Amino acid sequence: MTQVDYRQSGVDIDAGNEVVRRIKSLARSTYTSGVLSGVGSFGGLFALDASVPDPVLVASADGVGTKLKVAFLAGVHDTIGVDLVNHCVNDILVQGARPMFFLDYLATGRLSPDVAEQIVAGVARGCRENGCALLGGETAEMPGFYADGEYDVAGFIVGIVSRARIVDGRNVVAGDRLIALPSSGLHTNGYSLARKVAFDVLKLRIDSHVAEIGTTVGDALLRPHRSYLPLVAPLLERGRIKGMAHITGGGLTENLPRTLPAGLSFSLDRNSWTVPPLFAWLQRAGGIDDAEMFRAFNCGIGLVLVCAPDAADETLSMLRAAGEPAWIVGEVTRA
Repeated sequence: MTQVDYRQSGVDIDAGNEVVRRIKSLARSTYTSGVLSGVGSFGGLFALDASVPDPVLVASADGVGTKLKVAFLAGVHDTIGVDLVNHCVNDILVQGARPMFFLDYLATGRLSPDVAEQIVAGVARGCRENGCALLGGETAEMPGFYADGEYDVAGFIVGIVSRARIVDGRNVVAGDRLIALPSSGLHTNGYSLARKVAFDVLKLRIDSHVAEIGTTVGDALLRPHRSYLPLVAPLLERGRIKGMAHITGGGLTENLPRTLPAGLSFSLDRNSWTVPPLFAWLQRAGGIDDAEMFRAFNCGIGLVLVCAPDAADETLSMLRAAGEPAWIVGEVTRA
C-alpha cells in the first residue's frame, strides 16, 4: 500500500516550525506594556490602557492588493509588512484612535522561511515605529492554491480612543478647511492600473530606469505606505481636527465624502499642489483621464484633515514645524 505524508501533499510542518522560530524575536521586539501573552499562545492577551477614560476600541483589517505582484517581481519582501501595518494604522487614526496591537495573516502555496521572515520583519518594523505590539498571527501553507513564489498577506489592527475624542466628522460644516498631507507614492492602491501601464503598455521590466521619475520601476512602485500617526497624534491632543480621510482605494473622489455629514460636499483647488512625477508619468503613458486618476490613485495626497477656518493656521504651523509640507487643498461646501 502506498504511504503518503503531509510533506508529500505539499505542507512542510518543519518549515512552518522554522518560521515560528525565526519570528519569535521579531514579535517580542514590538511588545508594549499591554502584552500579557507570549508567542505561540492560542490567542493573544492585551490589557487595556487604564489611563484612557471611557475607552472605545477601533478595529480594522486590510491588505496591500496587487502591490504584492511588484514585490514578487522585485524579490523584495520586507517593505510589504511595513505597508500592511501603516495602512491599517492610518485607517483607525482617522477616527482618532492610536494603535494597541496588530495581527498578521500570511498564506502561500509553498512556505519559504526566508521570505516569511522578511515579510514579518517588515510587519515588526512597522509595529515598532507605530508603538503597537505584534500580538499574534497565522502562517498558512496551502499547496495548489497559490502559484509558486506567490503569497497573500492581510493585517488586523485594534486601537483605542476615548469616546469624547472620537473623530467622526459629525461637527463638520460648510466653510471648514481641508488640509492635505503628501503621500510617499502610490501607497497600497491603484496597483492593477499602474502595473498595466508599466508592464503591459510600456513593456518595462521591474529594473527598468525611468528618467521621468528618476528611479527604477520597482523602486518607485515599492515605496512604503506612510504612517501619519506621528504627525497627527499631537493635533488630536489639541482637539482641533473635525474629520480625516485616508486616501486609499477610490482616491480623493470617493474617500473625502466618507468624513462629511449628509448635505455637504467639497471643492479642491487643483492649483494648490503639483502632482508628483510618478503619477504624471503614469497618466501620460497610460492616457488616463483626470477623473480616473483621482478615483484610482491618491495623486500625491495621502491624508486630508478637516478643521475650522480659525484652526487652519495653527494646524498648518504645527505640521510645518514638524517638517511636513502640508497645505490647504480646498474646503467643505454645501452639496
